[in-house]
Amino acid sequence: MVSKSLSKKLAAIGSVGLLVIGIPFATSKITARSSVETESKLTILPVEILEVRQANSYQIVRNYTGEVAARRASELGFERSGNLVWFGVDRGDRVVRGTAIAKLDTRNLEAQRARLLAQKAQALAVLSELQNGARSEDIAAARAEVSNLSNQLQLEKIKVDRRRYLYSQGAIGRETLDEVTYRTKALSDRLNIARSRLAELLNGTRKEQIAAQRAAVRQLDASIAELDVNIDKSTIRAPFSGIIAARKMDEGTVVGAGQSVVRLVEDTAPEVEIGVPDRILSELQIGSQQMIKVSDRTYQARITAILPEIDPATRTRTIVLKLAGNSNAIASKQIARLQIKQKVNTAGYWLPTTALVKAEKGLWSCFVAIEKAGNYRIEKRDLELLHSDGDRVFVRGMVSEGDKVVAEGTQRIVPDRLVRPIQVASKD
Repeated sequence: MVSKSLSKKLAAIGSVGLLVIGIPFATSKITARSSVETESKLTILPVEILEVRQANSYQIVRNYTGEVAARRASELGFERSGNLVWFGVDRGDRVVRGTAIAKLDTRNLEAQRARLLAQKAQALAVLSELQNGARSEDIAAARAEVSNLSNQLQLEKIKVDRRRYLYSQGAIGRETLDEVTYRTKALSDRLNIARSRLAELLNGTRKEQIAAQRAAVRQLDASIAELDVNIDKSTIRAPFSGIIAARKMDEGTVVGAGQSVVRLVEDTAPEVEIGVPDRILSELQIGSQQMIKVSDRTYQARITAILPEIDPATRTRTIVLKLAGNSNAIASKQIARLQIKQKVNTAGYWLPTTALVKAEKGLWSCFVAIEKAGNYRIEKRDLELLHSDGDRVFVRGMVSEGDKVVAEGTQRIVPDRLVRPIQVASKD
């Protein structure tokens, strides 16, 4: 009996002992599981994520540099040499087309012109006389001379007959007969000349004489016109409206033909000349609108020409653009920049710059939140940076459509970290 009772007690004590021993073990397991759950909740980091969407292209803006050029700018000089006697403008003066700017001394030219005018007047008087023909008084005088010479010739012929008779009788010598005979021949020649003169007066002036005199008048006219041209060339006139940019000489200077005296710059809307690579000309058309930046202002401009030759130094083609709007105040020689937008067709994704993580060897990565068994863990994905545009970048690489990319706070994250994604708006 005793032994049975003892056995029961020992069994009871053993059961109690096991129960007591088992309580600490159960408590330990519960505490550990609670600690793990609490720690997990404390280490899940909230992060802003962005679900990426694929884009098929991106746009880049390239800047090309050139300069503002006046549409017209001329170094003005005289076409002949001479003494500069008058200047009517100064630097900065605005002139209109045709305005006299400077003059040379023309006194010698004016004297030559006066002499030629006098010769022309004389030639015209002769021409008028030839065209009008002989006067009646001249014809009457010519007839009287013919009659007088005829009478004298008749008288001399009578004298010759008498002298021949006397000579045959030996009353006079041979010398006396020869003298009378010679006077008869002389009077006969004078009579023929007088008759010819009378016939000329009666017939009028020959056409050849009138033509020759007219040619002489025209020759004088040409000489006078040549002098007028030289006198006109002695004055510089503005070939177009503009502003005097430089005055290079003063009165009293003897200038040579073609020597620059003033520089005139047109003051209308200027042009811009910019060199661009030949490969992008297919994107530029004459007449297309472009954006030009001069100093701190941006202007609308239209392409007016694409020059055919390549600059050997820069290997570029020059395009000419006309500025629109209030651009008259822009000074020439200023730096101008052309902004050209180009579309690049390639697949990729837009990400904010804050999503980038610097990788090894100058490469880039991003963090992506991946769902596994109801939790989100961080994975690192390598990227290729294609284009940067302000606060966003265009990339391609180990990301796919719909990936949850960490957009902010990448400095707090490491791979395999538990996170809680917070959706933010797309920035593409």
